[in-house]
Amino acid sequence: MNGDLLSIIVVAVLFFGALLLVLGFVTRRRKKPLNTTAFTEKWKEAQKLCAQKETWPLAVINADNILDEALKKSGYRGKTMGERLVAAQRDLSDNDGVWYGHKLRNKLVHESNTRLKEVDVKDALMGIRQALRDLGALKK
Repeated sequence: MNGDLLSIIVVAVLFFGALLLVLGFVTRRRKKPLNTTAFTEKWKEAQKLCAQKETWPLAVINADNILDEALKKSGYRGKTMGERLVAAQRDLSDNDGVWYGHKLRNKLVHESNTRLKEVDVKDALMGIRQALRDLGALKK
């Protein structure tokens, strides 16, 4: 009888341990709701930088920073933004567009002689904006 009670206790402990592990995994993967008001204000500020050609690079860089913040606050993990984008790719409807924007940002930051065309800035911002919408940072 003593052995049966010990077996029941071991099975119960294993069952509840597994249950806690599953619950922890499920709740950790749940995306946190983002503050759309704050992200909308930041997005409007980035858009204002599109008014003058001289501030186009800053518009792209700021938009990319806003997206990185949204990725972090949504719980996507990675040491770099690129890693976070890879983690989020199943949740983003325009991966090519968002990667275009992120690569343009990298080019602007690392290559001082980068010349921008209006269409490049628009394409980059449209890809980033769609990703922000997909994440729930901006209203659709």
